[in-house]
Formats: sequence, C-alpha cells, structure tokens
Amino acid sequence: MRLDKFLVACAVGSRTEVKNLLKAGRVTVNGKKEKSAKLQINEERDEIRFDGQKLDYEEFVYYMMNKPQGVISATEDTKHRTVLDLLDDLARTKEVFPVGRLDIDTHGLLLLTNDGKLAHALLSPKRHVEKTYLAQVEGIMTQEDVETFAKGIPLKDFTCQPAKLEIVSVDPEKNQSLVHVTIAEGKFHQVKRMVAYCGKEVVDLQRLTMGTLILDEKLKRGEWRRLTKEELETLLASIT
Repeated sequence: MRLDKFLVACAVGSRTEVKNLLKAGRVTVNGKKEKSAKLQINEERDEIRFDGQKLDYEEFVYYMMNKPQGVISATEDTKHRTVLDLLDDLARTKEVFPVGRLDIDTHGLLLLTNDGKLAHALLSPKRHVEKTYLAQVEGIMTQEDVETFAKGIPLKDFTCQPAKLEIVSVDPEKNQSLVHVTIAEGKFHQVKRMVAYCGKEVVDLQRLTMGTLILDEKLKRGEWRRLTKEELETLLASIT
C-alpha cells in the first residue's frame, strides 16, 4: 500500500494534507523520516508514526447515522443529497456505503460501512435480522391490526412474514396512533404498505433498531458517529 493512502486511511488528513505533512517531516517509517507519498509500505509489518504517535491501519469502519428526511440512502445521485454528503471528507475516503436503505422520507438509524461481508450478513433474508420502526399513523390502530400483522399480511406482490405491531398510544380526538413495528424483511415501502392494508396511513416513520444496533438518542438528525467497541463486538457476534 502507498504511504499516502495508508495515512489517509488512518484519518491523518486528506490526500493533499498528507503530502504536506510528509514534506514537513512529520511522518516516520520504521524510525526514519519519510517524505515520499509513493513509498510502498506493509501496513501490518511496518511501523508508521505521525508526530511520534504510532498509527494502526483500520481496514473496515462502521458508522451509525441518524438519517434525516430528504436524503437518500445511496452513494451518489444526480437529483438528491445522499447520506454520504453528510459525512466529512475523511469519512468519505473510507468508501463506505449504506447497509440497506431507508426511504427518502423515512428517518432514523442507518449503518454505513465498507465491510461488505457484514453488510451481506445483515441483509441476508436467511438471517431474519429484525428492524424496529416508530410510526405515527393517521387512524386508530387496533388489537385486530396487531393480530393481522402477526399472521403475515398478503400484499399484491408478496406476503409479509409475521411481524410485531405494538400500540404505543392512540389519540381518538386527533384520530392518530403511535406504534412500534418490528419486521425481519425490508421490502419497498413495506411498513407503510402493511399499515395501509389495515386501512390507515403512516405519516411519519423512524427506524429505531437494526439487529443489535439501537439508534443513539444523542444523535440529532443528520449526525453520525463511529460504532463503539461494544456495539461493534455485539453486532459481529450476532451474525457469526
């Protein structure tokens, strides 16, 4: 691996910034100052230091985002802002992608990573990874709806797997309900279509969980952070 690519991957700086840092003599390779960005290094064997601090190569990164509405779950788009546009330059150098998708008008938990194996495992239908949503509904959800969800709702193009509907609250005066919906699938507009099958309409949808991951309440919409060591270890353990 080229030295400049390694330094960028370790979040030392952008490609341009890294070249300037090398010229300034702030990087050492195996104890010797190195100014060549093109130097080929072995990220596992060579000792790279920046301002005296040893750098450890990080092949995979994992970010939790509180996706806002109006942004699409994609790496690029000609019409809309994408979730990658919300990351800083250094995070984007990791070439991450969203694991699964949230509709443009859905907000909440989204995992971004460059770990393709993990993403495949989380999205595999065979693993039945559960996702929980908080839905604000126009209409009063009932116990009958709870039972309908549990049986598996037959939509036009497929029959949903049994799902859990939990009624959080109802407001008869406003004709609104607040519910938790837990599904192990992720078909297009699935939660909205399931609620519509019951004769009601989702007016706001937020994803709260995906597998073992729980949306950090401290993250404002549009904000993101790295997964903690505990979150990552628990997530990886859940798919092995």
